[in-house]
Amino acid sequence: MRYLPKSPADREAMLKAIGARSIDDLFAPIPAEYRLNRDLKVPRQMAESEIVDWFRERSRENGDGYTTFLGAGAYYHYRPVIIDSLISRGEFLTAYTPYQAEISQGTLQSIFEFQTMISELTGMEVANASMYDGSTAAAEAVMMAARLTGRHSVAIARSVHPEYREVLATYAHHQGMPLATVPFTDSGRLDLSELDKSITTETACVLIQSPNFFGTIEDMAAVAEIAHKRGAMLVVSIAEAVSLGIVEPPRQADIIAMEAQSFGVPLSFGGPYCGVIATREQYVRQMPGRLVGQTTDRNGKRGFVLTLATREQHIRREKATSNICTNQALIALMANIFMTIYGKVGLRELAKQNLAKAAYAAQQFGKHANVLFSGAPRFNEFVVQTSEDPYAINTRLLEHKIVGGFPLKKFYPELGNAALWCCTEMTSRAAIDIAVSSVAEGERPAKSSKEQADVQEVVR
Repeated sequence: MRYLPKSPADREAMLKAIGARSIDDLFAPIPAEYRLNRDLKVPRQMAESEIVDWFRERSRENGDGYTTFLGAGAYYHYRPVIIDSLISRGEFLTAYTPYQAEISQGTLQSIFEFQTMISELTGMEVANASMYDGSTAAAEAVMMAARLTGRHSVAIARSVHPEYREVLATYAHHQGMPLATVPFTDSGRLDLSELDKSITTETACVLIQSPNFFGTIEDMAAVAEIAHKRGAMLVVSIAEAVSLGIVEPPRQADIIAMEAQSFGVPLSFGGPYCGVIATREQYVRQMPGRLVGQTTDRNGKRGFVLTLATREQHIRREKATSNICTNQALIALMANIFMTIYGKVGLRELAKQNLAKAAYAAQQFGKHANVLFSGAPRFNEFVVQTSEDPYAINTRLLEHKIVGGFPLKKFYPELGNAALWCCTEMTSRAAIDIAVSSVAEGERPAKSSKEQADVQEVVR
């Protein structure tokens, strides 16, 4: 509620209008023991200039001036300033879902344009707008595949983001849906022979991620062939949307679940993000979320409407496709503006920068440590295995205002001292060289100890 300051004369007029002689008369019905007869113990009010200074000081605590090598599903990309300028307009800036969206043709048009661009990027025929994030989009895509096939189990690659798998496990538990986990090979790609063994007559779909959690690009055609010949659908999760600027979209998939955070959505301590489901037109009636269609009004003018509503708020609960009913129109608009600004050529150039910087970094790290999964193409992430604990490396890097890679021991203990490193267009060559030097610093003592042990073995 807004605070509206009132002068003493204003207060007297208001009291007179309601028939009270004073403020005390107004509050008389409240028992005396519950009335406060002293000033509130709050700090003195701050002037506007002081408030601005206070917030500037707090912002400096957020890591300004740091370089980050973190990726793992949340990516640090440049956000054009026009995004915040446009989404701050009163026509768009609302925390509430536009339930009667037809009253605002501008909102509906922006959603329609978002769906169109996502469809073009993913190679699919229809896309929704939008899901909460990539993890819930992946889970909802799996549920969609189960409805379409009438089957009730899932084969999921272990190289799918571990937290995406945890979200799916939560959904699947209460659906009574068995999950079969398929391992990865030394190349970081899905083990195709194990995948073939994992698919049964009850497998609704195969869920993979590409680029996967290790940054490796999967062999989409081979995975699709195995899944389809056994009657299962292929669901592909994409956590790094910028990869679509240069990586061939997974057209062999039946359903694509994507996290579009990379398209102009700030990291924001983990959200809100922008999940998307894209699919073939024949499956559209089982797709959860909102869908905007284009039509013409009675005067022949182009217009936009919500269409094919399959949400539980619109129809009987037992016929609903999802319990996700929110359209994150403002977040989708951020991605919309981002894609419009960059365009086809710009997005490709952005992807090339990510690819080139990651390639350079992986090459440099490889001179001092073991870069895993080098037998398959990758995008902007790679795994570095060291003899030193990644947490020790990251502590050292913080002295240089650098946030290091993401340690993998929690999710993949068999990889030992491995960390996932990410390079985007925001990563400078100087920062890469400092990070490589820090890794090399920890590897030198290990190599010296190994060399001494080898010498002693020869002497013996």
